[in-house]
Amino acid sequence: MSIVGRIVLWEGASLWTFDVPPSRGEGPTSGLHAHHAIQLTLSAGGRFAIRTKDGRTEGPAVFVAPDVPHEFEPEGKIALVFVEPESRAGAALMQQMNGAPVTCPDIARLEDALAGLMGIWTNPQPDNGAIEAIGRKILENAVGEALPPSPLDPRIARMLVWLVPRLRDRVELAEAAAIACLSESRFSHLFSAEIGLPFRTYVLWRRLMLAVEWTAAGSSLTTAAHEAGFADSAHFSRTFRRMFGLPAASLRLIQAPAR
Repeated sequence: MSIVGRIVLWEGASLWTFDVPPSRGEGPTSGLHAHHAIQLTLSAGGRFAIRTKDGRTEGPAVFVAPDVPHEFEPEGKIALVFVEPESRAGAALMQQMNGAPVTCPDIARLEDALAGLMGIWTNPQPDNGAIEAIGRKILENAVGEALPPSPLDPRIARMLVWLVPRLRDRVELAEAAAIACLSESRFSHLFSAEIGLPFRTYVLWRRLMLAVEWTAAGSSLTTAAHEAGFADSAHFSRTFRRMFGLPAASLRLIQAPAR
């Protein structure tokens, strides 16, 4: 099944918008999967449900915490905002969720921002800047009056800045630990405590997001995989399916209109 949509990424977050055709059979469109990001799923005229081991939660707005295995049942026009938990917005949302795997935000807080979503499917199509503005507004409204998040440990924050331009390369744990001025064992413990993932798993997630960015810009899966540091497109595709529950090849992304 081909799913038509747009993906726009900015620092710490991304907005994915899709028009999902009706499922031909029963059950979720996606397989069981889990990913590092906080996921806010929104109805933009369509409908959806999230399944976890604790049950089934329907829209119009649902948060899924990082690394929570879930299945996704979308139909029609839906939007997903993925937020890096270590970003300021992500840390604030984690405080709001208070350890719950799935929560439903106050939809009234999001109504103004949600109104802009419907324009994504109009003609002429909005450019990426306009879609990013919609995503940022949704995220700003979702965060609301959350308490200011605690900053990352500066040693981990320094290493993350160092990591970004090196994602295409083979990044060794020892190198990252040296940037943080820590032993490998102490770095591994501190990184997991601060980020919530082992270092190598986090690097894989960031490479996946980089490959998604290249794909959203119109690159082939092979080019996206190469530019993000995956061994080949098959490795990228396996990772995408494991973290999002469907094959990357099933996404038919509309390119931003020329201006």
